[in-house]
Amino acid sequence: MQNQPTFVLVHGAFANSFSFAPLQAELALLGHRSVALDLPGHGFEATFPAAYQAPQDLDALAAAPGSIKGVMLADNVARVTEVLERAKRNGPTVLVAHSRGGCTATAVANARPELIDRIVYVSAWCPVDLDVAGYYAEPEMADVEPGGFAAALVGNPAELGLLRTNFRTADPATLDAFKQAFAADLTDDEFRTFLNTFQPDENLDAGTPDDRAQAATWGRIPRTYVRLAADASLPPAVQDRMIREADALTPDNPFDVRTLEGSHLRWLVHPGAAAEVLAGLAGN
Repeated sequence: MQNQPTFVLVHGAFANSFSFAPLQAELALLGHRSVALDLPGHGFEATFPAAYQAPQDLDALAAAPGSIKGVMLADNVARVTEVLERAKRNGPTVLVAHSRGGCTATAVANARPELIDRIVYVSAWCPVDLDVAGYYAEPEMADVEPGGFAAALVGNPAELGLLRTNFRTADPATLDAFKQAFAADLTDDEFRTFLNTFQPDENLDAGTPDDRAQAATWGRIPRTYVRLAADASLPPAVQDRMIREADALTPDNPFDVRTLEGSHLRWLVHPGAAAEVLAGLAGN
């Protein structure tokens, strides 16, 4: 097993290691080991205020403190680095990031490229020419509808020191906006099941221009981008733009690009095809 890679899986915003369980099962059945980690303030480190339970008290929820307050991208980097250091003792590592987890993966690769044998972005942020906020102002993100999140936001992020979203809302319009953004191709039951794995709080730090991909470090790691063709929250046009920018940054080490059908979350609920892609990278 010494030459077999360990897949290190990094989740996105409001998510946690739990969402990778179906993918890990598929990888294991294909003979591959993996570890899904929780970024600081996620998983069993998350805060679920009593006011978030049913019946909800939105006024109390808007003021309840959260453990993720003060967590910075640097804290995420430290967590992933620690896991990679341990995994590296057993052989190669493949760092796999989804969604906002790509910001963390990029920053880790900037700082410790020697710990990563391949980096895989699955419809994940890979900031190159701009930071994440900058991309949101670009034409490729023009069709992304922020209304669903806005309607579910609770409290003042500046006062709470975190971003809080009420994923347990029963408002039909808000639930439909979430589904269209993340999981339009899942059944309603699949969608609501996934929604119940989300945690209400996320940190405010998605990185700065200094955390964009750096050619001298990040740029020397073999890399794969797995496009999600029906992603409405990180549209293919944005994914393709980041791929182009990265390839221009390090033309001698371009992205190996793969495409999976489906929405932002479908690959985690129905992970067979994604597991096959990852397994195929294990020997590369």
